[in-house]
Amino acid sequence: MTTTDMTTTGQKKREKNVEDGLSPDLADMLRGIAERQQATEQQLSAVAAKVKSLEASLAELSRLAPASASVMPAKELGQKKDKEITPEMLVVIAAAVTVFLGKKVRIRSAKMLQSPYEIVNPWAQQGRVFVQVSHNLHSRG
Repeated sequence: MTTTDMTTTGQKKREKNVEDGLSPDLADMLRGIAERQQATEQQLSAVAAKVKSLEASLAELSRLAPASASVMPAKELGQKKDKEITPEMLVVIAAAVTVFLGKKVRIRSAKMLQSPYEIVNPWAQQGRVFVQVSHNLHSRG
C-alpha cells in the first residue's frame, strides 16, 4: 500500500466518520487507537511465537541432558554451596532479556550473588530490632 493509498483511505474513513456525526479530532483518535491496538496485537503474537520457540529449545535441551542431571530435589538446590549457573539457565536468561529489550543479546558472564538475608548475622539483626523498638514513643507513656 503506497502513501497515496493510505492518505486516500484515511480521508475516506475521516469523511465517513464525519458523516456519522463524529468530529474530525475524534475520528483521528479512534484511528490512532485502532492502529495502536493492531501494533500491540502484532507484538503479542511475536512474543507468543518467541515463547513457543524457547519452549521447543528447552525441550530439546532437556531431551539431550542426562535424566539424572535434570531432576534435582529442591533441598539439594537450596543446600548447594557453590551455586553455579547451568547452561539451561543462561539460555533462559538470555531469552528473557532478548524478549524484553527486543534485540539479540549475548551473556558474557553470570554469577550468583549472595542474598542479603544470608549475610545478616542474627545477633546484629536483633540489636537493630532493639534500637528500633526503643524509638517507639507510644510505649513510653
